[in-house]
Amino acid sequence: MSMEIKDELKKEVLAEMETVFGQEACDMWLKPLNLHIEGEELHIDLPNKFWSKTIAERYGETVKMLLETRAGQHLKLVYDIIDDADGQAKRQTEIPAFNMPRSNLPNRLNPNYTFEGFIEGPSNRFAYRAAEAVVTRLGARENNPLVIYSTPGLGKTHLLHAIGNRIIKINPGARVLYMSGEEFVSEYIESLQNRNPESFRKKHRSLDCFLMDDIQFVAGKESSVQEFFYTFNALFESKKQIVLTSDRTPQQLGIDPRLSSRLLSGIVTEIKRPDLETRIAILRQKRDSSGFDVGDDVLSFIASGVQASIRELEGSLFRLATYCNIHGVAPTIPIAREILADIINAEEKNAPVSVHSIKKAVGKHFKTDVSDFNSKRKTHSVAWPRQIAMFLATEMTDMSLPEIGREFERDHSTVVHAREKIKEDLANDPFFAAQINEIIAEIKAVDKP
Repeated sequence: MSMEIKDELKKEVLAEMETVFGQEACDMWLKPLNLHIEGEELHIDLPNKFWSKTIAERYGETVKMLLETRAGQHLKLVYDIIDDADGQAKRQTEIPAFNMPRSNLPNRLNPNYTFEGFIEGPSNRFAYRAAEAVVTRLGARENNPLVIYSTPGLGKTHLLHAIGNRIIKINPGARVLYMSGEEFVSEYIESLQNRNPESFRKKHRSLDCFLMDDIQFVAGKESSVQEFFYTFNALFESKKQIVLTSDRTPQQLGIDPRLSSRLLSGIVTEIKRPDLETRIAILRQKRDSSGFDVGDDVLSFIASGVQASIRELEGSLFRLATYCNIHGVAPTIPIAREILADIINAEEKNAPVSVHSIKKAVGKHFKTDVSDFNSKRKTHSVAWPRQIAMFLATEMTDMSLPEIGREFERDHSTVVHAREKIKEDLANDPFFAAQINEIIAEIKAVDKP
């Protein structure tokens, strides 16, 4: 049974193809095509064998993949060549023996880093969407260059590889290269030593997409910066895609103002530290993919204690899994606290906590107004949360007892009494200890300026 591809569906596919291959290629090669599905076969009608070779080498597999996604079924690609040499249309069914060629250039991409494996959240949403836009409109002026910056370990490298992997999936023939700034400098110096800089230039200036990680390592090396500037210009003027990552903004790199201006002409986006919900989602994904049997309570504990880096977050889960597997024990919060003490304690030491954030979290938990902590009210509904807030201030800040007292408009003896009272209750009541852990997690989850 033959089924013509509806015009609307064909337009959708052509629109997506246009973002990858450009309008001129689509107008010349793709729009004239007649497509129809027969059973599990996708038939493409072509006027001659020359068209068959061109379509099969450049576009056929991508058209098939896009239609498979929309049709929800696997399709076998068949090229029907219409032979009208004698004035009569005679259909010859031919399936070319060649597949869409892959680029011979080693792209250095990690296949495990994909868009599907990247957890999107408020802290990285713009960077994630910008990276996706690069793939759908490769080399488009509004997306070129794309510069992603952040502190280490927040997902910049993951997004670079995800871009490259998606481009190769759509078009295996695309010339995509991932490399670090250090590798660029090293290869350039080596090309000079071997007296073969033209080979280096040809390699980097003939790319469809250049993905450079940690461009800050190029900064300060005058000849390498100059070479990268010329490479950048060659790719940019040819409407080829450039994606860079850095640990700081382009203005802070201290590079040639001409290059800095070029970097700022595209999209510059920051990845910030992920919030608590995103960190928990990341740990859940790692748990599910690894098959590690660990409860959400332990994941929440880890996510609350490890905030600075996704790399450390994932490493903490791996460390816990290794310990539990070696010793044959189930993962619990006490075990996690012991095994990850060095990481969590280091983060707690570096993370600034204000008395106001403590009051806010305690007030939210006990439904008490923040202003009540400094009032003269002594009812249990106010005095009890106030004592907890004072205790947490002694545990989570570097402030002296008199300084904490002033934050609550009390003297230091009141703070001492509150501290000892809460400590005693914690030692005797596991349920209360769990409540305090929840409040601490809430305080730590608050984004710090």
